[in-house]
Amino acid sequence: MSLNNTEIDRVIEMAWEDRTTFDAIENQFGITEKDVIKIMRKNLKNSSFKLWRKRVSGRKTKHLKVLEKHNIKTLRFKCSRQKNISNNKIT
Repeated sequence: MSLNNTEIDRVIEMAWEDRTTFDAIENQFGITEKDVIKIMRKNLKNSSFKLWRKRVSGRKTKHLKVLEKHNIKTLRFKCSRQKNISNNKIT
């Protein structure tokens, strides 16, 4: 896992977004949910990391398989700043 600072910032931003699944992050950056957690732990203050973990733990919208299991339709969300990011595989 060797991401530059811009990619790490984007991973953190995507991890905070409610509708962005860990699968989408893995497809775009090639890192697993465990790697995302490591990035968040390393780059956030301890209190912010705990708040994020509490927020995403068990959240249906963060796991594509859970979304499909509960027949929840995924929304394709693209933030207004996403088009400005270079090397973005999704855009």
